[in-house]
Amino acid sequence: MGFLEKWQQASSERQSLLCVGLDPELDRLPAPLRGRGPEALVRFCREIVEATLPYACAYKPNLAFFEALGPQGWSLLREVLAAIPPQVPVIADAKRGDIGHTARAYATAIFEQLGCDAVTVQPYLGYDGVQPFLAYREKLAFVLCRTSNPGAGDFQDLLVQSASGEAQARPLYLAVAERVRQWQERHGNCGLVAGATYPRELAAIRERCPTLPLLVPGVGAQGGELEAAVRAGLDEHGGGMLIAVSRAILYAEGGSDYALAAGEAARRLRAAINQARGS
Repeated sequence: MGFLEKWQQASSERQSLLCVGLDPELDRLPAPLRGRGPEALVRFCREIVEATLPYACAYKPNLAFFEALGPQGWSLLREVLAAIPPQVPVIADAKRGDIGHTARAYATAIFEQLGCDAVTVQPYLGYDGVQPFLAYREKLAFVLCRTSNPGAGDFQDLLVQSASGEAQARPLYLAVAERVRQWQERHGNCGLVAGATYPRELAAIRERCPTLPLLVPGVGAQGGELEAAVRAGLDEHGGGMLIAVSRAILYAEGGSDYALAAGEAARRLRAAINQARGS
C-alpha cells in the first residue's frame, strides 16, 4: 500500500488523526535509560511505539536526532523503523530541499534505503527541488508552508505578487499553498505542513487547498491550541489532517513508567482531537 492507503486504513481502524513524532534526545531520556549510550534510543522508541500504537495513525521520526549520532545513528534509525508495523505509515521529518540531482539522491535515501512512506520537503528551490520526491507515486511529499516556529513569519508572511499579475498581494505561505495545489493536480501525492501555533493561517491554507493532506505540528510543547487547530484544518469529511505531537508524548514521564505515561498521553490526545472533530 502507498502512503494514502496506509493512512486511511490506520486512521479508520484507530479512529485517530494523531501522528506521534519520534524525536529522541539522549539527555532527555527517562532516568532508567539515561547514560546507557545511543543504543538506549532504540529501546526508548520501540517502547513508545508499542505503547502508542493503539492511538496513532502515523509516526514521524525526525532524522536529525539520529544523524547527530554519526554512522551509528543511521543503523539505530533502521532499528526504530523496523519496530513500526508495516501497515502504519511513516513520515520522515527531514525537511529536504535542493536542486534536482541532489533531491533525487535524498528521495532515494528516504524512500528506498529507509523505506519511509512520506517526507517533509522545502519549496524554496521551486518545482525541480520537489519533483524528485513526487516521482515516487505511492509516497507523499509534505511541503513546508506555514511552519509552527516563532520565526516563521520572517519570510513566510512576506507579501508577494502572483506571477499571473493579480493586483492583490498575498503572503508567501499562501503562494506556496496555491502552487502545491497545482502540483497536486498533476501528481496526486502532495501535502502541506502548517503549524498548529497559527490557526488563522492554517484556516486560510485549508480554504485554498480543501483536499490537500495537512501535517500539523506545534501542539503541546510548542504551545499550539489543539481545538483551534483541528477546527481550522479539517477537510469537509472531518479528516484530511495529521496532528503531529512529539515531546508531549515522548517525555510525559521521566521515570520508570515512561512508556505507560506516553501511551496515556497519546490516548488523551486522540480523545481530545476526536472531541474537537465532533464539535
